[in-house]
Amino acid sequence: MRTVVRCPTCRRPVVWQENPHRPFCSERCRLIDLGQWADERYRIPGESTDNSALKDPSDDAEEP
Repeated sequence: MRTVVRCPTCRRPVVWQENPHRPFCSERCRLIDLGQWADERYRIPGESTDNSALKDPSDDAEEP
């Protein structure tokens, strides 16, 4: 049985099995989606992160 899904980027039908780019139809659509994440156009809802918690502890080291 062949499973067919829609590409999240271009919405074309895509066969799921044996597809190296799944769930996308092509490398192009996969890279478009990756670019959307990199440009922060997609966001996962949640509470804001306190950026001070992400600070590198070595930045606080005193100079000798």
